[in-house]
Amino acid sequence: MRHPNEPTYIFVILTFILIVINTILAFISSVFIPANVAGIAYLYPAAAVMILFTLWFGGYGAIAAYIGTLIGAGFLAREAFVQHPQVAILWAVATLVQVLIPLIAVRAFEVDITMEHTRDWSHIILFGVIINNIIGAAWGAFTLALLTPDTMMSVFSTWLIGNVIVCLLIVPLGLKLFTPKIQKSRLFITKYWD
Repeated sequence: MRHPNEPTYIFVILTFILIVINTILAFISSVFIPANVAGIAYLYPAAAVMILFTLWFGGYGAIAAYIGTLIGAGFLAREAFVQHPQVAILWAVATLVQVLIPLIAVRAFEVDITMEHTRDWSHIILFGVIINNIIGAAWGAFTLALLTPDTMMSVFSTWLIGNVIVCLLIVPLGLKLFTPKIQKSRLFITKYWD
């Protein structure tokens, strides 16, 4: 438990560090992993890492996920987003949705993210792998269709399948292996902001 008068600058620094990490991961995932014709990577490991950061660091992780995606997978990786920043801003909301759905579900259903029980695994897979990625892929495909309407189904299917694969492999395992250590740190957020 943190002291009530503890300085909050540590969370500003944490958010900045998470933004840098997410930006790098999003850029690498978008540029160096093979993609379909619409430019959507077949696998996007950055999504799984952003979910982990949000489950561990609450709203700070969610802010970092949005900004990291906007910069790394958006402005740095796609020329069309530089020319149409309003679409990029809307498009990056897909990542925000993908990280907020598991965060809200974990807090609402009191899921133990150390993954000790079958119930915890079920909730993480349902909300942190399936539902969040269906909604995120739909939002991402819809917003990209504003630029290239004929690629909507290709974007949706590639985004959904790729994210489900990486999230299924990384999120539960990352929570199981690293949550006990992170929970002991002063940076772990038990609700949304603490």
